[in-house]
Amino acid sequence: MKDKFFSYIQELQDTITAKLAEVDGKAAFQEDTWERPEGGGGRTRVIENGNVFEKGGVNISGVHGALPKSMQAYFGVEDADFFACGLSLVLHPTNPMVPTVHANWRYFEMYDKKGNIVDQWFGGGQDLTPYYLFEEDAKHFHTVCKNACDTHHPDFYTNYKKRCDDYFWNTHRNEGRGIGGLFFDYCRATAELKLTDWYNFVTAVGDSFLDGYVPIVEKRKDLTYTKNQRDWQEIRRGRYVEFNLVHDKGTLFGLKTNGRIESILMSLPPHVQWRYDHQPESGSEEERLLAVLKHPKDWI
Repeated sequence: MKDKFFSYIQELQDTITAKLAEVDGKAAFQEDTWERPEGGGGRTRVIENGNVFEKGGVNISGVHGALPKSMQAYFGVEDADFFACGLSLVLHPTNPMVPTVHANWRYFEMYDKKGNIVDQWFGGGQDLTPYYLFEEDAKHFHTVCKNACDTHHPDFYTNYKKRCDDYFWNTHRNEGRGIGGLFFDYCRATAELKLTDWYNFVTAVGDSFLDGYVPIVEKRKDLTYTKNQRDWQEIRRGRYVEFNLVHDKGTLFGLKTNGRIESILMSLPPHVQWRYDHQPESGSEEERLLAVLKHPKDWI
């Protein structure tokens, strides 16, 4: 399974980066391959200063070795080895009318000292972080997510949409990072769903990503915007940074397993603002966005 899924994310990285470079029309992805001293490595692809994307990355990795002590305590195991692979992407557009997007699809195995698999699971999801709220875009993104889920289980979209709203929540701000999408983790084989069923589901979600995001980008990338709207985007990006550094499990896992720091922090935007006690004007589009972030909506 690990070889099958790693092959899948290699192909998916090629597909996604080729399409995004085409949409941008100016910048190309810079590729950086790296090795992890303890085992494994990855292929980082970053795009910067394009017509559309100010900064973005589409990264794959496959790492293995002894599970660090901190992670052994987290999982409640001793002397375990692991293999983890996944594709992680974040795109920060220049135009504040175009939303930031994040996605991740991953697979994990844990072994005893004899090399026997003692646990294995899939995880992942995709979520949208707009700076200005276009309801038709939110509905489109969530409809693509729901369609990918519905062919595999009638409860997947409802369950994983709620988990996404719960997970991408800045508890110290009491607001969502964005308008959600899907989030699933620890998807193990059961009597109802085999590991191959989870593979089929996760790859269906991965295959749906471009359909969910690219139409929004193409619709909004040429809209005009003001300096004040750009400032608002950078203030909201600050909340994005706060979530990734304070709450995100993927970031923390990478830091605790001696991951490659440049790839881990690729998700951070290049220009951010933190203004003291900034409040949007009453009745503004900025206030309208915040109202939705504080009270997640059912878009479908």
